[in-house]
Amino acid sequence: MSHARQATASSTATETPARSLTPEDDVIQPALRPGANPFATPYGSSSASRNASSTALHLMDQPRYFHSRRVKKGSIERPWMDKKDPKEKWVTIIPLIGIFAGLALSGVLIWDGLRSVVNHNYCQVLNEDFSNGLNSKIWTKEVEVGGYGNGQFEMTTNTDENAFVQDGMLYIKPTLQDASLIEKNNVINLLGNGCTSTIASDCIAGTNLTNGTIVNPVKSARLNTKLGATIKFGRVEVTAQLPAGDWLWPAIWMLPRDNKYGDWPRSGEIDIMESRGNNWTYGQGGNNIVSSTLHWGPNAANDAWWRNNVKRKALHTTYAAGFHTFGLEWSEKYIFTYIDTRLLQVMYTHFNEPFFKYGQFPLSDSNGTRLEDPWSYTGRDSTPFDQDFYLILNVAVGSTNGWFKDGASGKPWLDGSATAPRDFWDARNQWYPTWQKGGEMRIKSVKMWQQQGYNGC
Repeated sequence: MSHARQATASSTATETPARSLTPEDDVIQPALRPGANPFATPYGSSSASRNASSTALHLMDQPRYFHSRRVKKGSIERPWMDKKDPKEKWVTIIPLIGIFAGLALSGVLIWDGLRSVVNHNYCQVLNEDFSNGLNSKIWTKEVEVGGYGNGQFEMTTNTDENAFVQDGMLYIKPTLQDASLIEKNNVINLLGNGCTSTIASDCIAGTNLTNGTIVNPVKSARLNTKLGATIKFGRVEVTAQLPAGDWLWPAIWMLPRDNKYGDWPRSGEIDIMESRGNNWTYGQGGNNIVSSTLHWGPNAANDAWWRNNVKRKALHTTYAAGFHTFGLEWSEKYIFTYIDTRLLQVMYTHFNEPFFKYGQFPLSDSNGTRLEDPWSYTGRDSTPFDQDFYLILNVAVGSTNGWFKDGASGKPWLDGSATAPRDFWDARNQWYPTWQKGGEMRIKSVKMWQQQGYNGC
């Protein structure tokens, strides 16, 4: 058997001379022959007993290993380079269009914002930093118990308990009413005793233990510049820190000096800033949110404040955590409010149509009386906001007009209840502790400017 294999191998070696392999050959290792020793060395033995034919057989049995070869540049065909997909270019074009469109839109928005901020020339009317105390020629402390038409719970006083200057700042601080005025029948009569309202009901309040009515359960302050500083078109900036405390209602706002077009709201109202002292968890927005709006209408039942009421939320903080500048810019063409910078606008209203049309009032009121436009005779789109207004700073407490929503966030009274002030007073152990730290509005400065061309400026 072995001789036959040797003869065959010798014959094969004679017929087909073996040649050495080069790296250029495509070499594939052959499978082992049946019976071959897989552990045998791939290289031949140096024994002298091996003859030439066994040497040739060994070369044929030697494993043939794969040898890589370097691919020369351009030697591989790339048919996809010869024929391009015409849609392929849109993979680049579409994102570029999106980028340019975004840049263009951003530019338009910036331009529109800058366009709306006109640089008027002004005369300064008031620059109050309270370094010399409270100037009585400028500021009036209002004294009344009427709740200013909103059913507020505070009576406003002219004492230093509720409005005072300390460390170069004006403090407006609400405090509890004297318990003795609530625990037994009493009357507060401010007529002829400093009441600043001309309405009798704003000057008289009483406690009646039988029917559950009480005098105002809280004292606070409201100050105005009616005597000392008014403007017709111009700017206002008040730098203040808002109060923290449940059911507090701080406000920076303006009313007309002369009610040229009639009683409220016919002559208008400008709310630069209103907020609530409740914390950020309060459902309607606490001291982390402020709002601005205008009030106007042919009568009290038709007030169009909802047409331009805008809220602004503080970013990662509250307006009670530090000082902010609450501003107003007002011209014959527009009016807007802002916070800290004129570019951070809150409410913006163009005077580009009559306010009676802008208010979207019904044809008649609830009793069928036709509503007439009280401002049309002026021919100005800015009416009723084209007269002198004065500034008001105050911290109100509670109300029965809906500013605090019934049945929400633990509100301890109902607006429609005849005993709402009493219910509020009875819950004082809940809300009064929240006033103890930061329950006052602090005002660093108040500035007012008159636009040139008006009021002798």
